[in-house]
Amino acid sequence: MSRKKKAAPEWTGFQEAKPYGPTYDLRTDFVMVYGITEDMPERIEGWKKAGYTVHLMTGVSWGEYQDYLYGRYDGRNHWDEAQMDRNGGHLLHNEDVPYMVPTLSFAGYLSSHIKRAIDAGVEAIHMEEPEFWAVSGYSDAFKREWLNYYGEEWCPPHAAHDAQYRASKLKAAMYYRAMDRICSEMKEYSLTTYGRTVRFYIPTHSLINYTQWRIISPEALFVSMPACDGFIAQIWTGTSRTPNVYQGVRRERTFETAYLEYGMMQELTRGTGREMWFLHDPIEDNPAHSWVDFEQNYLATVTASLLHPGVSQYEVCPWPHRVFEGSYPREDGDGKEKIPSRYATQLLTIMHMLGEMHQYDAAQQELSSTSGIGLCLANSAMYQRGTVEIPGAEPDSSSRYDGTESDEKMGTEERKLLDWSPFYGMALPLLKNGIPLRPLQYDNILNFPGYLDDYRVLLLSYEFMKPEHPGIHQVIGQWVREGGVLIYIGDGGDPYHQVREWWNRESRRGAYKRPEEHLFESLGLGRTPEEGVHSVEAGAIILHRKDPASLAETPEGAQLVIDSVRQALMIRDEADDFKGNRILEIQRGPYRIVHVLDETPSADSDSSVVLEGSFIQLFDASLPVLNRVELKPNDNALLYDLSFLSENSNQPLILATSSRIRNEEHSERGYAWISEAPAGITVSTRLWVPHPPLHVYVDQASIDFEYDEETGTVFLEYPGGPQGNCFKLDWE
Repeated sequence: MSRKKKAAPEWTGFQEAKPYGPTYDLRTDFVMVYGITEDMPERIEGWKKAGYTVHLMTGVSWGEYQDYLYGRYDGRNHWDEAQMDRNGGHLLHNEDVPYMVPTLSFAGYLSSHIKRAIDAGVEAIHMEEPEFWAVSGYSDAFKREWLNYYGEEWCPPHAAHDAQYRASKLKAAMYYRAMDRICSEMKEYSLTTYGRTVRFYIPTHSLINYTQWRIISPEALFVSMPACDGFIAQIWTGTSRTPNVYQGVRRERTFETAYLEYGMMQELTRGTGREMWFLHDPIEDNPAHSWVDFEQNYLATVTASLLHPGVSQYEVCPWPHRVFEGSYPREDGDGKEKIPSRYATQLLTIMHMLGEMHQYDAAQQELSSTSGIGLCLANSAMYQRGTVEIPGAEPDSSSRYDGTESDEKMGTEERKLLDWSPFYGMALPLLKNGIPLRPLQYDNILNFPGYLDDYRVLLLSYEFMKPEHPGIHQVIGQWVREGGVLIYIGDGGDPYHQVREWWNRESRRGAYKRPEEHLFESLGLGRTPEEGVHSVEAGAIILHRKDPASLAETPEGAQLVIDSVRQALMIRDEADDFKGNRILEIQRGPYRIVHVLDETPSADSDSSVVLEGSFIQLFDASLPVLNRVELKPNDNALLYDLSFLSENSNQPLILATSSRIRNEEHSERGYAWISEAPAGITVSTRLWVPHPPLHVYVDQASIDFEYDEETGTVFLEYPGGPQGNCFKLDWE
């Protein structure tokens, strides 16, 4: 679907709750002013004066909404709309800041504040994080909503799997209703009042993270909401360092988890016409880590995001004031320190590189891949994450995990639930073998024709999610008959198979015990085919009667996944396409993005990988020119490949810089430009010139430079400022 054209490009942006400040003025295309507090109009005006396109971002599930809670808004106390656990405790983000039940009354309250932002002239609204905790569902407001939605009295979610599943479906439906109401009403308000269109976006965690952290959100439902213009994929170290299990080892795997999360969000909007920005965070919400830790994990998430070429818009930083003005523990534990100058320069280099990535959407090339392999994941995975009281088992602790605290205090069963091994047991073996697996938004299959066209092998299990509509199986069946190979893994042991849903309702064919029976019947295999390989016209299904969670526990489980994909490609006469690798990499125009995997099965898994050529290392603040790049397992690289420079060019070109470049001017014997950067940042710039330079001037003062004769590149280093520095470079 087509969307309204923007007044100016919005390739990169950031969110900030503070008024304009020169030390965190990142010089991106747009800024999201955060929060609907009284000083919102003044903050919007301050960022406008700095030259930004201004959006507003505000929390949907939580915020500084005390006037609503305590009755100052409409004369009624609204604490009964705070999310509540089974023990009667409110789920709080901060003191007096609960997670809210999205009632119609609360939606109206939010709309009244969003009007003020529209009145102040913002061009877009971001309604952040519509989240309902799985451990909630006990407040009076939720009980009322249950009665209205289901037409029956509320049932405690922990009482039965059916109650837990139905509670979660209601939670997603309530947030969809609230968001649809707010966005539609406010779009109409903007048009009728000012004659202009305002865009609405939804910043949200990935379906993978919400499921793992036991949070319910509409996710895929929003793709079909007419008033939704797109999303921000809120993925960062805090979500991606959540531990998981591979071959029986539980640990953080930030790169792999981030890769799957970004892939999930790319698939959410692929082919839908909605926009998507990928978020990166140079630090995270947990302030207990050092700058070394922040940097290592930040580079992993950036690399993971760049390996998904379907997205080239980025939120480069949430809360830059806490990055560039905050202090965090020293590596040796002796006090705190502000951001190292080298890391600050490196961050700005990456942020401005991200603003260039859209130019190379059509020039991307996967250098080593077994493409077209997908793992299906549906919204319903979130509906199975609440605990159910089982006689003789430990009672639910009503705990929740949001990445800001250690999981060491969790019990064994809680930690096992957090690991979410049914999903990772199927996903990690392929990634660890260098197969660029794509998590597939299963709900989109029915809504968007041709959604499966890019896939040749799909992995599927109903042991941790359920199909919400039988029509999905018709699409899957047609895909298989036309040559696709489906790998189904499941032992039928999930108690959520018994929830009241479409598959177990009586029909002309009778009820199905499990949804997989309807799938197999749709493929012409009967309801309970034997384990093994079954041909279905031009395609096939490979059936394993195993609990997918068990695949995470042993090397044999991981090998079963690998062997199944290899077998699937053999069925398609594409066995030669199975190319395991120690690296995941892609070329996007001149940018080569590389991650070296660890825990790989290859004999040389502990050795380094060497790349040869002529590169600028963009993950180094000094932007060195290298002919050889050596990477150890778990290392990341972002390289500017100098072989992409045109031999026939006679125009100078800035290749990498930690500043925003404006007003470029070319002459026969020189080149001039303006460089803008946050105050206090040391700017690094490397540019190519057609002739050896004689002088470089900044604001008419001569400065030193380094010239690399072999590559024809010049390196400059200088203090930055948001007001801009005027540069001029001369040659003979």
